[in-house]
Amino acid sequence: MSDTAGQAEQSDRATEATAEEDRALTRRARRTAANRNAERALARFAFMEPLRGRLAFVQEAAELYDLDEPSDMYGNGVVEVLEKRVASLLGKEAAAFFPTGTMAQQVALRCWAGRTGDPTVALHPLAHPEVHERNAFSQVSGLRPVHVTSEPRQPTADEVRDFPEPFGTLMLELPLRDAGFLLPSWEELSALTEAARERDAVVHFDGARLWESAAHFGRPLDEIADLADSVYVSFYKSLDGLGGAAVAGPKTLVDEAKTWRHRYGGMAFQQFPTALTALAGLDRELPRLPSYVAHARVIADALREGFAAAGVPWVRVHPERPHTNEFQLWLPYDPDVVMEAAIRHTQETRTALFGSPWGARGPGLAVTEVSVRAAGLEWTAEDVKTAVADFMVRLEEELKGS
Repeated sequence: MSDTAGQAEQSDRATEATAEEDRALTRRARRTAANRNAERALARFAFMEPLRGRLAFVQEAAELYDLDEPSDMYGNGVVEVLEKRVASLLGKEAAAFFPTGTMAQQVALRCWAGRTGDPTVALHPLAHPEVHERNAFSQVSGLRPVHVTSEPRQPTADEVRDFPEPFGTLMLELPLRDAGFLLPSWEELSALTEAARERDAVVHFDGARLWESAAHFGRPLDEIADLADSVYVSFYKSLDGLGGAAVAGPKTLVDEAKTWRHRYGGMAFQQFPTALTALAGLDRELPRLPSYVAHARVIADALREGFAAAGVPWVRVHPERPHTNEFQLWLPYDPDVVMEAAIRHTQETRTALFGSPWGARGPGLAVTEVSVRAAGLEWTAEDVKTAVADFMVRLEEELKGS
């Protein structure tokens, strides 16, 4: 191939990629607009609200705190109040606030690496740092990730015990989101942490969604966190805060973590809006999470029955009995076709049955995440089945036109 022909081919590929990206952005905008305009939804995510709504939440959160106290500066004031609240909830000596979970976990794990003398972190290949953080562990913090298992499930105690090389820290994502928001049983989790300690490794929980995991384990948060040497939690994923995260653990670890927080650029001048909304989330959303988990199981059963009644040849709710208030739904169709049907269904019925995007899991397989929050508690099983039937009308139309 001549240089000119090769350049032309590269140009065509770039044009196609740009066009595909434009189509994806347009579809995302349509999906977002449809979800915002929907009169009913299984979940309404605070981060999707317009700025006016987010500012209103800050005002509501402010009513929970004495606003005549001095504002925070470099991590004191209301930020320290939040840190103490988290440490108490998780039964740890101390906690450190961070602007992001990515920073929080890197700092926690590099602190443990300094203590154990081993920068190797054993984790799942579907864990958030491996999939969504651009290799930050290795590129920024000098950590060395290794994979305990390649199976799309939580690792087992035997896999940890028999792993063929040393590691300083075992990191467990609870729940493992990209595998379907999967949690081990309480017995399995206890065995996992015991297996790590048999190898003289410390245990760190990636608890971005730990708040809603307590219902599955049937244990309070402090008892769950007691199995780990350190725990990371998020304030926006389940609690609707503006952002932020925390690492809880021994005071000596947390003190060092605050030093690294400064070095990483995470000691912002003032963070009271984020801290206030995190406190509001702990007061408002945390007590509601068990009801979301319980109702997610009602929704999951209704989805399964609704698609079966509609004659869909194969449907998968994963896990079959959701471990948290979020789970995966698999359908045997092209994801682009399913996505278009979902957007049309939301636009035309003002009912957001599927608010999240659909992705591919092999040829002719589409998967989405289903979340159940406060808005979803209003849905009965019959409401779900009716919405499935309406969705299937649009999907069949799209299949005929594709």
